[in-house]
Amino acid sequence: MKKYIVLGVLFILPIVVYLFFASGVNNFGKLPVLQQKVENIGYLKDSEGEAVDFKGNITVLGFLGKKIESKKLNAFNLNQKIYKRFNGFKDFQFITLVPAGTEEQVQALKNELSPLANVSNWHFVFASEEKIESVFKSLQTPYSLDENLYTPYVFIIDKDVALRGRLKDDDAKKELFGYDATSVAVINNKMIDDIKVLLAEYRLALKNNGSPSKRGSYLKYNQDEE
Repeated sequence: MKKYIVLGVLFILPIVVYLFFASGVNNFGKLPVLQQKVENIGYLKDSEGEAVDFKGNITVLGFLGKKIESKKLNAFNLNQKIYKRFNGFKDFQFITLVPAGTEEQVQALKNELSPLANVSNWHFVFASEEKIESVFKSLQTPYSLDENLYTPYVFIIDKDVALRGRLKDDDAKKELFGYDATSVAVINNKMIDDIKVLLAEYRLALKNNGSPSKRGSYLKYNQDEE
């Protein structure tokens, strides 16, 4: 009897554990949609004259405002923790909306970021104040832009131009719409995990369907995954 118990533990238990985690990926491995109709920016161009679009991309969206020089910490935190980590994935991009008239500040920031990473996939998009406010309001979050059109929060937009986040933040016990880019702890402990979940969601959909899902094909990493 003891022999059979030992054999059961050795062979059956690992299978049970595997099935448990496999079912968890299918049932719980999706990053919740918090807002389905984010306003797109498909007709705008970035600082290099390249047309940008939310549709078909996983986007980290930020609002640096008029005083970019004083908000560089946000950009450096995101560059080190998020951009450099996930930039190898196809269809992953950064879009930072900034007011027209900040061109020199943006170029100065890009010059500082460039030695740290290839920022060709980080799009700084100049827009009118009205457009920036309109896109931000379409997120329908409890946050607000200040008088300079700045917020410390950045947002995850999926390929269908929907806002993703958490239905229940572990700390605040309420929805998590955006991630405070001034906090390395938030980026490390929440944002990185949530982007991984979203990437895994696309990969799982592709595997299950055998072809690109209706939510878009899985992002192919161009480098070795970490």
